[in-house]
Amino acid sequence: MSIERALANRQQWNEGTRLDSWMYRILRNIWIDEGRKATRRLQTFVGEEAGTAIGGAGAQEAAVELSHIDRAMQRLPDDQREAVLLVMVEGYAYKEAAEITGCPVGTLNSRLVRGRDALMAMLGESA
Repeated sequence: MSIERALANRQQWNEGTRLDSWMYRILRNIWIDEGRKATRRLQTFVGEEAGTAIGGAGAQEAAVELSHIDRAMQRLPDDQREAVLLVMVEGYAYKEAAEITGCPVGTLNSRLVRGRDALMAMLGESA
């Protein structure tokens, strides 16, 4: 992975500087990124006790609520829906999601904010 990144960014290496130091910095940054991804993927957004209600009473209400959310998501413009799904559902960092979508981080952020606000308005929740 580090060699791939180095080759993709070879124009950033300055001749006359140490190649091994530059490669080490790339490797270190990849290691840090991977550690952050792993930590973020392990996080949960609900308490442990929320799992005890799965399959119990209230499952119909949860299915209806998910149906409302799905319909609201489908009404979002594609770019906003993509930003919401990548960041809020999949758990990607803004920078990662921006790379996936091929847009600047600021653009992704504004799409996310507009999408989240639109969802909340459609679902009748206040900000």
